[in-house]
Amino acid sequence: MKTLTLEAEYDCDFALFGLVSSTRDYTLAWSLNRGLRLRLVRQPDFVLNLVQQGALAFSYYLYATEVLTLRLLRNRAALPSALAKPFLAPDIREYDYLLQVQGGADEWAGTELLDRLTALPIVQYASEFDPNELKYKENLIF
Repeated sequence: MKTLTLEAEYDCDFALFGLVSSTRDYTLAWSLNRGLRLRLVRQPDFVLNLVQQGALAFSYYLYATEVLTLRLLRNRAALPSALAKPFLAPDIREYDYLLQVQGGADEWAGTELLDRLTALPIVQYASEFDPNELKYKENLIF
């Protein structure tokens, strides 16, 4: 019997930042709200259903306007898992949180936002990634 395979290519139209912070997710969201003048609001956990391994839940905060959408996601699963890699983006597992930015190109440009993120005392390290180069980029498409 002949088997057909569907190959899909995703184009990521967002900027992605990795944050290293040893604080809880709500403390980081509060700090980002104050430091960047946002209003990140806690959403129900983002659940990633893996076909053979089961479901993983990640804490998730959202700020959305007409032109800008910011998502703060914890990179490690909220509940303990039997998986060897319980991460949203396993190829950048060194980062505790992921900040996804869609729209708002002028104010939320890469280096400017990166400088603002690293200026926050609660963030130990931040880096920008090209989401199209990540192996597991489909996990970040909502």
